[in-house]
Amino acid sequence: MITSPSEYAQLVRDLLALIAADDAQELVADELVPKLLAFAEMVDDHWDWEGRRVVDALLDADAPLRGAVVHHLSARYHELEPGAATRRRIVRLLGWFRDEELVDGQPRDTRSALIRLAAEQDVQHNTEQLVRLAELELADGHELPGDFVALIRRSRLVLWNGASRLGPLADRLTTPAVNPGEAWSDRALTESAELGEDWQRLLAHAATANATRPSAKWERTGRALVDALGPLEVRERLVPWLRLVGKPRTRPLLPSAYGPDSNDTFDPYNANALRGLAWLLSFLPAHAETARALGSLVETALRKVAGLGPVNPKVANAGVFALARIESEASLAELARLATRVTYKGTLKLLNSALDARAEAMHLSREEIEELAVPAYGLTPVGRAEHRFGEITALVEVQGPRVVLSWRSSSGKAVKSVPAAVKRDHADELKELKAAVKDIDKMLSAQSERLDRQFLARRTWAYDAWRERYLDHPLVGTLARRLLWTVDGTSVGFADGGLRTLTDDPVNSGAEVELWHPVGREPAEVVAWRDWLERHAVTQPFKQAHREVYLLTDAERTTGTYSNRFAAHILRQHQFHSLAAVRGWRNKLRLCVDDSAPPATRELPQWGLRAEYWIEGDGEHYGEDTTESGSYLRLRTDQVRFYPIDAPENSAHCYGGEYSMWLRNGEDPVEPLRLTEIPALVLSEVLRDVDLFVGVASVGNDPTWQDGGPGGRFQEYWTSYGFGELNQSAETRRVLLDRLIPRLAIADRCTLEGRFLHVKGERHTYKIHLGSGNILMSPNDQYLCIVPKASAATPGTGYLPFEGDRMLAVILSKATMLAADTKITDPTILSQL
Repeated sequence: MITSPSEYAQLVRDLLALIAADDAQELVADELVPKLLAFAEMVDDHWDWEGRRVVDALLDADAPLRGAVVHHLSARYHELEPGAATRRRIVRLLGWFRDEELVDGQPRDTRSALIRLAAEQDVQHNTEQLVRLAELELADGHELPGDFVALIRRSRLVLWNGASRLGPLADRLTTPAVNPGEAWSDRALTESAELGEDWQRLLAHAATANATRPSAKWERTGRALVDALGPLEVRERLVPWLRLVGKPRTRPLLPSAYGPDSNDTFDPYNANALRGLAWLLSFLPAHAETARALGSLVETALRKVAGLGPVNPKVANAGVFALARIESEASLAELARLATRVTYKGTLKLLNSALDARAEAMHLSREEIEELAVPAYGLTPVGRAEHRFGEITALVEVQGPRVVLSWRSSSGKAVKSVPAAVKRDHADELKELKAAVKDIDKMLSAQSERLDRQFLARRTWAYDAWRERYLDHPLVGTLARRLLWTVDGTSVGFADGGLRTLTDDPVNSGAEVELWHPVGREPAEVVAWRDWLERHAVTQPFKQAHREVYLLTDAERTTGTYSNRFAAHILRQHQFHSLAAVRGWRNKLRLCVDDSAPPATRELPQWGLRAEYWIEGDGEHYGEDTTESGSYLRLRTDQVRFYPIDAPENSAHCYGGEYSMWLRNGEDPVEPLRLTEIPALVLSEVLRDVDLFVGVASVGNDPTWQDGGPGGRFQEYWTSYGFGELNQSAETRRVLLDRLIPRLAIADRCTLEGRFLHVKGERHTYKIHLGSGNILMSPNDQYLCIVPKASAATPGTGYLPFEGDRMLAVILSKATMLAADTKITDPTILSQL
């Protein structure tokens, strides 16, 4: 039995010699090609030494034999399932042949097979082969397949020499107007072919959008094409096309062995067309569907792809540009919503510029424009709207963090699903209503995040303006009425239809309003407001009355200028990076390269401060400690510091080492500020952010890491974090659980002791850590691994004072399961019990 590459290589070379000596061409398909592919699998496509000897023997064979190998490899490619690894090996093998052997002198069916094979690749680096295949086909009077034209166009745009090598050929290939293979482009090609040449010209013009914004000439041509077709008709076609952007490719490409999967990205030629379509939509009369489609395009284009980052920021930027040009409430709302969700720096900068320009044009502040940008969405009283469809009523209600659409018959009886009469007689209105419900859902989440970031904004409002934009706003009111505020220094909440003090006295007027924060409040007042919220069954959209407060510690007074409270943690880099961006921090991904990077920073212009969280990449093994693209999988954390906002930036090598201040043009170094100089509110909110980063992104939260991760390097950290002292957010969780447990159905089986929730089951007694959610079980504190679902639901607990604590839901769901451990059926869990 052959087990080594050298033995197999000799077998292949002997077979080549046998075929050549006996002119046994029939063995090529049945023996040689299967053995070549088996050898390629054995060496995993690494064609060095023994592999090179096989290639040399193959290339030294006579021309007929080489031609037969090319023919049968091409035929074998198309017999395999799309995406099969052997397909990639065939492409690699064919790459060893000279162009004239691959193309010239081959029968037509081999050439067709080679064209179809090439068309399934993202790009073709052998540009001469592409040109030769195309020229032979065109010379024989054959039209090039659309997929092959798409490959030529992609290769022209992506390869460093693509423009010079493939430009003249690509310029001759004017059809199809866009590249086939994506859901939206296939539909656009089909519909434009049915609708006529004017539509094809419009689509082709969109594909020429290769700049950051339309030139005057491009815009004139685009407007003329739109006018010829009719703006209404153009919108009704383009919007459904854009809804298909980001759907799975209709014709999958052969995945590369390295780098991002091309099936998860946009075709680069079609990306230009998408930019053009976005620009064309900005030429049309304003419409809610247009704004909705452009907003969705921005988000889809910024979706993260492994090994790449955002799919295509240029397309996202084109969507923002188009929204900024449309003068409408809907487009302004999309810009404001996106500004709270987008974290990619380039696109966020464009969004901020667009909102700043709109604010300046309306003589308003940026904050005011964001407040006025929130539509009512047809909600008449706060959080509720009714829509009549004949005798049927649709009821839209905001219930906490979600929007619910329900139906009532003419008699007022609840109907479970959309009535058939509504689907039949009111299809367009139903479609618009469902779209509006999705819009409300997105905007509700965006406004909750915006309000959560207002604690450091130093905002005050005139009472009447605040009532209009917040308390009585049809959408924002559903959030504002669940928060605490101060009116002329008096703390108030909303209950029983109006503003009320802690003693439930009504407050009906005032001059100045601020958002309430527990910093600086007496503990008794904070506890009293928590009781008030519970008494009135108010669930806050995020932690406010229960918000963690981070006071200066003795250790921080000793260190003076920095806090080590969140140092020496191991965080998942990409999770930290995303979370930091959402919370308004600026961060640069650490790559395993010879480069430097600044710390994670949050600028606080209202306070003239910059907060820094010092981090460094962890590990030194490329591939084990990094992604394929070289970014570290994990980070080590260090100090939190504060500087004046205009102080020179610190930086450190990505591998680690000391941070130092980067001084330019004779700048003087600036010392960090003493923590005692930092306002208590700023210190608390910044440290809360950092606590959140650690609490969410720490590897200590992962129940599958009990072995300590790669090489067991993190065993000590995982144990100390997963079962150690509670951080501030876990302490808040403990206080809440102390109130919640008596209401649970399993209350008689649960007790809180120190850092753990103890749960008595029939098989064992379990200890659930209140910080990490990790579990130990009796009798020897044996570790129990239970991996929570991605969206763990909170078991029925009745009233909860705030939304958004996923770990609380995880702990309660684990407790409920373990209290009834004899009913567990999951084999993975049972094997540990």
